[in-house]
Amino acid sequence: MRISKAMLEKSWAWSTGAGAVVFAAVAGMDLWLKSLTGVSTTDLQGFSSAAQFRLAFHAWAPEPYAVRAGFALGLDYLLIPLYAASFFLSGVIVAESFTPGRSPLRRYVLMAAMVAPVGALLDAVENALQINMLLYGPTEGLARIAFSVSNAKTVAVTVGVVLLIGAVVAKLGMRKAKARPVVEP
Repeated sequence: MRISKAMLEKSWAWSTGAGAVVFAAVAGMDLWLKSLTGVSTTDLQGFSSAAQFRLAFHAWAPEPYAVRAGFALGLDYLLIPLYAASFFLSGVIVAESFTPGRSPLRRYVLMAAMVAPVGALLDAVENALQINMLLYGPTEGLARIAFSVSNAKTVAVTVGVVLLIGAVVAKLGMRKAKARPVVEP
């Protein structure tokens, strides 16, 4: 399937902008939860034992906090497809802007772009495990699995952020190139 450059750029801008808005909402809710309880849903990513999860859930035990944490984890499911699309399209933009024709480097950049959807799937699994432990109680096995999935997701998101930065650089470079006057000798 082929996509026009205009549609690629429009889809990238839309997914990146919408993702930034949802990310700001999720981050704001998470910071609010951390200020109220001392533990945020982001902190769960670094937990590797059931005891750590139990302590976090204990901090959220008073009525509204567990609901807020669950809502933040659930809202993350809205962010997941947005950042996956943004990061994937960023990889395509980077490949189009910085790699020549059918070079091995182009294939590597496009393979890196495929890391974003994998990271999104890992993020969905991580959230599902955390919500499950929030509702039914943590176990050592689930805590270790969630920790491993979280680490893999972090690597994938880091690759995506690098591609996003590359796409922004490519877009800024194109703007500057268009703005420069052409001087003929």
